[in-house]
Amino acid sequence: MGGNNVLSEGIALYKNGDYAQALAFFLGLPEGSKADDMELSYYIGLCYARMKRHDDALLYLEQVVTGDKNEDRVLQCRFILALIYCQSSRKRLADFELKKLLETGYKPSSVYAALAFIAWEQKQIDQSIDYYQKALGCDPNNPTALNGLGFVLACENRDLAKALAYCKRALEIIPRSAAFLDSVGWVYYKLGMLEDSVKYLKQAMEIDANNNEIISHYRQVSAQIQ
Repeated sequence: MGGNNVLSEGIALYKNGDYAQALAFFLGLPEGSKADDMELSYYIGLCYARMKRHDDALLYLEQVVTGDKNEDRVLQCRFILALIYCQSSRKRLADFELKKLLETGYKPSSVYAALAFIAWEQKQIDQSIDYYQKALGCDPNNPTALNGLGFVLACENRDLAKALAYCKRALEIIPRSAAFLDSVGWVYYKLGMLEDSVKYLKQAMEIDANNNEIISHYRQVSAQIQ
């Protein structure tokens, strides 16, 4: 109980989305503060992950996975580790963590969607589609799985009408997602509907102007309209 009281200010900052201030609070706790070491590592790791300081996040999240007795925290940190491994091209480590999570029954839809992305990155197209379908079997409204399956189908020129339906459903759930807007625009491009395509791609680029894939899609479609 004492540990919770000691960390409460930092936890409040974290929950309010002030990750930098929360991190400064946690790191600034003096020795002998009676904070629970595992809970402290958990929140420091979460802050670093939110700030996309992935190498720093790994140091703390791995401590939680290997040493914490709180099962919920361990499962959450294992999932975050998998996502970081995936984003940093450590696919085997990501695959290991995700399959461990499947064994526990933790968020199967999100886990299958992550496995699908890894398969796609490794050009295992049929495996990727299968994983996305499994994700939607667990949760038909998982926006990441909807968008991912639609995008893969579009890139492979498979059932473009269904691809568009999947991507649009994802966009209905998260309307301001640059990734989802990009996917809808890309499916329209594959369908030969260039005006519709560039409209969505332009919106995606306005939200995420530094995304190289979105920029590439927008330029490719714009060049064919001019």
